[in-house]
Amino acid sequence: MQRLGNRIEQGQVSAMGSSEGQGLEILYVEDDANAAQAVIALASANGDRVTWEPSGKAGLQRAGAQRFDIIILDRMLPDMEGIEIVQRLRAAGVGVPVLMLSALARSENRIEGLDAGVDDYLGKPYEPQELIARVRALYRRASGQAQGAVILYGAFECHVKARTCFRSGKHIALSPKEFELFRYFMENAGETVTREMLLRDVWNMNFDPQTNVVDVNIGRLRRKLEEGFDKPALETIWGAGYRLTPGE
Repeated sequence: MQRLGNRIEQGQVSAMGSSEGQGLEILYVEDDANAAQAVIALASANGDRVTWEPSGKAGLQRAGAQRFDIIILDRMLPDMEGIEIVQRLRAAGVGVPVLMLSALARSENRIEGLDAGVDDYLGKPYEPQELIARVRALYRRASGQAQGAVILYGAFECHVKARTCFRSGKHIALSPKEFELFRYFMENAGETVTREMLLRDVWNMNFDPQTNVVDVNIGRLRRKLEEGFDKPALETIWGAGYRLTPGE
């Protein structure tokens, strides 16, 4: 594999981080070279190594021949549909987590991707920084770090088996639902969590019941996490959702 940090050529590029042996091995399948360059540069700065393929067929072949930690896959490629690539990878037993990028960001499009085996779905246009944050959060979940006995993020600790929460060493008493919410934010640390995600994954609802259940519980959790501390714990991303801060 070629390792180049400053250019893209001949459809195959790797961006190498500052120190060998660190960071994630990422396969990036995207036909837009400009978009690819921006993401590769940012990934390189974060210590990740990216192999870029501009076509679906080349990406599919590369995914089957080489080990990767994460696959970033554009849905609309000139030679293959991203959904087909995921289906073929899963049928072949390739379980690498896939983050799909698409301008088709309606709920039915996301559902179609998730049903095909996609692990996360990001609509276009997107900020490269958000893409990298989602990649790292997806890797943490897939690698089993989020399923361990303790999840750490900034000043926060989530003791999964004991179902306890700490901030800067201080125990914070949470109700069962508040703990489920807190754990979900810890599992998605650094990522914007939407109302739809919370309804689906915390309340097991695949529809919006048009109630304020999410807002009420978010408000209660925020007050408990922030009481006695100067810095906020939960940010409201207007028009998008919520995000857990490091709290430090």
